[in-house]
Amino acid sequence: MTTATATPAPRSLDSIRLSFPGLIRSEWIKLRSLRSTVWCYVLIILATAGFSVLMALSANFGGDDLPQAAQNSMVAQYLTVGGNFTGLIAAVLGVLVISGEYTTGMIRTTYTAAPGRLSAYTAKALVLTVVTFIVGLISVVAALAASIPVFALNGVSPDLSNPDVLIALIGSAGYLALIALLSFSFGAILRNSAGGIATAVGMLFVLPVGINIVYSFTGATWAANIATILPGSVGAALYQYNGEGTEAAPAVGFNADGILVLDQAWMLIIFAAWIVLGLVAGAILTKRRDA
Repeated sequence: MTTATATPAPRSLDSIRLSFPGLIRSEWIKLRSLRSTVWCYVLIILATAGFSVLMALSANFGGDDLPQAAQNSMVAQYLTVGGNFTGLIAAVLGVLVISGEYTTGMIRTTYTAAPGRLSAYTAKALVLTVVTFIVGLISVVAALAASIPVFALNGVSPDLSNPDVLIALIGSAGYLALIALLSFSFGAILRNSAGGIATAVGMLFVLPVGINIVYSFTGATWAANIATILPGSVGAALYQYNGEGTEAAPAVGFNADGILVLDQAWMLIIFAAWIVLGLVAGAILTKRRDA
């Protein structure tokens, strides 16, 4: 007599789908396990500290009678001067976080665990932003630790408890995180590392320079106005020092030459609009296109 053996029913895919906290953990593991990611973050820390020290060593501090407000302004600017270079690294990293998975085909595994796709998209963006912000804060602390001895030798003692100084320093970390997030959206839209990096670097760093060159040769106001609202230009408002001794905020609008003038608040609003636009476009395309 033969005894029939019951075959267990295959498990539903629903039982292996990750919750959002699970997706967060998964994206964190993927982010920290990539050697390219680790090197990008190490370079951000080294570059921030390095540029700060170089500026401090080459600065003309103007003697021992430098007002406290001027000391605060100088230190805030020197500690954030590497933002353009480190922003470039953050942009490349932001693209690679998502485009790399499309290149290797790993994105199919990710979307199998999160068939809705938007939860995985959000988890990637959230982990990238938070980790980059934390690394940005670490880089500012490293720059401060490396530069303080140089400042002290020149009689400069910044008031690090001053809110304006703290806002500028924390804002520089926020700038890196949001540049990475905006570049992440480019990677999601294009799904190609080379194309995403070219777009991010072009939009953030190359295009503003090119348009300013056009303006310098032609005097065309449209060129100056476009350069004013590009994400690389308005993003700098995040680490702009606005303490005592700085110029008053400009009147928003067009000046006598027809050139658009923005204050810090409007620059931040426009920068946020760029990021939201990019993320929404990336989310729509992620949802609609095949993996």
